Amino acid sequence: MNAFEYGDVAFSRGKQRLLDSYRAIPDGANVRLAKKTSNLFRKRADTTAPGLDVSELHRVISVDPEEQTAQVAGMCTYEDLVDATLHYGLAPLVVPQLKTITLGGAVTGLGIESTSFRNGLPHESVLEMEILTGSGDLIVATPDNEHRDLFFGFPNSYGTLGYSVRLKIRLEKVPPFVELRHVRVHSTRELQDLMARIADDREYRGERVDYLDGVVFTADEAYAVLGRQTDEPGPVSDYTDEQIYYRSIQHDGDEPKRDRLTIRDYLWRWDTDWFWCSRAFGAQNPRIRRFWPAKYLRSSFYWKLIGYDQRWDIGDKLNARKGLPPTERVVQDIEVPIERTADFVDWFLEEIPIEPLWLCPLKLAEPSPIGDDTTAQPWTLYPLQRGKFYVNVGFWSGVPVTPNRPGHTNRIIEQKVSELGGHKSLYSESFYSPEEFDDLYGGEAYDDLKRRYDPRGRLLGLYEKAVKRA
Repeated sequence: MNAFEYGDVAFSRGKQRLLDSYRAIPDGANVRLAKKTSNLFRKRADTTAPGLDVSELHRVISVDPEEQTAQVAGMCTYEDLVDATLHYGLAPLVVPQLKTITLGGAVTGLGIESTSFRNGLPHESVLEMEILTGSGDLIVATPDNEHRDLFFGFPNSYGTLGYSVRLKIRLEKVPPFVELRHVRVHSTRELQDLMARIADDREYRGERVDYLDGVVFTADEAYAVLGRQTDEPGPVSDYTDEQIYYRSIQHDGDEPKRDRLTIRDYLWRWDTDWFWCSRAFGAQNPRIRRFWPAKYLRSSFYWKLIGYDQRWDIGDKLNARKGLPPTERVVQDIEVPIERTADFVDWFLEEIPIEPLWLCPLKLAEPSPIGDDTTAQPWTLYPLQRGKFYVNVGFWSGVPVTPNRPGHTNRIIEQKVSELGGHKSLYSESFYSPEEFDDLYGGEAYDDLKRRYDPRGRLLGLYEKAVKRA
């Protein structure tokens, strides 16, 4: 056992505290987590009610290097999980972009990263889940036991069917370094077609591709970023201090620009500047950055700044002093079929003044836990077609509010995504009608799960949580 693992005894103690806290919540009161931090971008209703005590469910329980699996408590962050698994030369099959995302959060919500074109989404590497349901029962759900309906319905349920207490996940071997190629293209259509070929072939110009994502800066400046796992020694770059990763991607010329990172720095390459969002806090200004403590160049610190802004409307007050309108927050990740990527991005660049955009191809993992039926939709609340590539597009900024039309920009994005046969993640604000929401996110199948695992309605419903922000 290494220093990042804490074993069955401590985990059992944490489970008991969780159960005790559930029993202490008065009948009729909604059950929520008692946690101070969140990676959600939608405000939650203020409450003084006691919550579930998950304070001891934040570590890796064990890693089995022979089986290439890990047992992980639900509140364990990916930063701690990666530190534990890299000790054995292993990593989760998909590592979401930010260090403070928890494994349980990435499964009950959604996560994605540059391995998703070959490994799918984080919940697809889960072998079993131990879940505290709304009824207060601790159950173990697997793809083939009596709770398989919850196993396949849990992803994208956002804590409305229960909370993951323990997850067993598959891992993969990783060498110490990642060799990068930044391939410049001159149109979104060219980027779409290049990503589609690479996702299918898993190689580019005869060189294997293990990681695939991309960045769109403008309509005629975009990049596919290709990574290859390697144990070849050599110099590596460092983007954890004064240098900025996403700026290193840009270059002139048609030949790929090469770079190298350690595997750990590659997995967290976006976290130092929260992709490019740290510029909103001045952290990318060289005169400020040289004095910015390195320990605060990370997403968890920027989250605190966002929290202050949400609490006191700092940004809107500063805008008002300048005679500017308040800001509509446009922080979303959406997925469209890969062949509609350029249609969406071109529309977005024309209509919405936000850049850069992050692109990440994905396909549901194979083999699927539901077997060989290629027509079946395994994940109840976020149905994607098996065997089909999609592209996640991420954009995180704000635009001036449209007078008398609250949420206007977010609403037209939702409409466009649906028009193109896509979905959007629910970690941020949503504006769907109940009927639209049911069509996209489970409908009657979700209601059936709710009746079975939360019959007394102790947990909020998915529409209440995602749209009404209850």
